Amino acid sequence: MSEKATPTPDAGRRSDRSRRAIYEAALALVSETGYAKLTIEAIAARAGVGKQTIYRWWPSKGDVVLEAFLDLAQRSAVSPEDDPGAAAFPDSGDLAADLKLVLQATVDELNEPAYADPARALSAEGILNPQLGARFLEHVLAPGLRLYGTRLTAARERGEIRPETDVAIATDLLVAPLTYRWLMGTGPLDHAYADALVDHVLTGLRGA
Repeated sequence: MSEKATPTPDAGRRSDRSRRAIYEAALALVSETGYAKLTIEAIAARAGVGKQTIYRWWPSKGDVVLEAFLDLAQRSAVSPEDDPGAAAFPDSGDLAADLKLVLQATVDELNEPAYADPARALSAEGILNPQLGARFLEHVLAPGLRLYGTRLTAARERGEIRPETDVAIATDLLVAPLTYRWLMGTGPLDHAYADALVDHVLTGLRGA
């Protein structure tokens, strides 16, 4: 009678479990201790892996947090590839209503600590680390900005805003104040602010 074969360990599954544990540890620690106090050693200890495992996969703690953040967004079905609130950017024919809906959804996400803490950390780290900042822009910010641009371009072609409107600048006018208030805490970040922002920007874009 032959002996029963011993199952071969699944290295890929083990790696997936370790990677998932590292993601969860990094995001939890960013919220608990802040990015400045975050260390690879702390992530490794929380995840139950050796720190060399982390260094083998990522060159810095910023890279760990960025990848964990992208994974979180994908699993929560609000992909940063599609921008908060803009995964299906509405085009109802009412530009003001569409923009308010998107900005309100963005406000809700920015007020959610699970999203906001790592996003704020990555925004700040991206200034000090240009390579990380470029990846954050490419994977988190740029896709959503393009969706704003597409919607505003359609509005310009329909005559909803002035024909000479620079779509890139118009996008900045909508997104930048929201981001500034979120980063700096200069006032309440709520639906009322999002609605007022849209109204003020469209007053200028529509003209007389």
